[in-house]
Amino acid sequence: MPTVPLMNQLAEQLGEIDLSDEVFSAEIKEHLLHDVVRMQLSNRRSANPVTKTRAMVSGGGRKPYRQKGTGRARQGTTRAVQFRGGGVAFGPNGRKYTMRLNKKVRRAALRSALTLRLVNEELIVVNDLTLEQPKTRQFLDTATRLSATRALFIIGDPDENVMLSARNLKTLKVLPVAGLNVYDILKYPRLVLTAPAVEKIEARLKA
Repeated sequence: MPTVPLMNQLAEQLGEIDLSDEVFSAEIKEHLLHDVVRMQLSNRRSANPVTKTRAMVSGGGRKPYRQKGTGRARQGTTRAVQFRGGGVAFGPNGRKYTMRLNKKVRRAALRSALTLRLVNEELIVVNDLTLEQPKTRQFLDTATRLSATRALFIIGDPDENVMLSARNLKTLKVLPVAGLNVYDILKYPRLVLTAPAVEKIEARLKA
């Protein structure tokens, strides 16, 4: 069972905390990390681009000129793709990029990401993370003392003061346990967990 120091917001060690083998000492499966990150980024993509085919473009109901005798190629509508103002052939038409993965795969990837941070000594556990009021400077000072100025902070329950304090800091991000995801764990070089968050993560990811 892995054991890590338990710190407070002043970066003082209060003791040690035991982490679950099942969650923080899992097999690191890089292919699952790749699949889940790809799924997350794909699901963020918008399916907005849509072009009109000749059936969607308004107008063009009348035949532009007679079928024979003009010396030109026969045409039935000015909204065909070869005419200016006509439809678009084979253009984008609201393609959806959504991907899905099984819940077991997503959970295994989360365990791999958490284990990776622990193995690389990039995991910090604090007893709690609270602020009396939203203050970016105070939160940044806490992150600096913890040597986590580029880090993902995971807290047990949503705390408006903490989340607002980190909102304008580009290199820091705060999420509740419900928002824990593989992409953000891998994006930030350090991972900071509160003790209540550790309990909820273990309860969520244990088989």
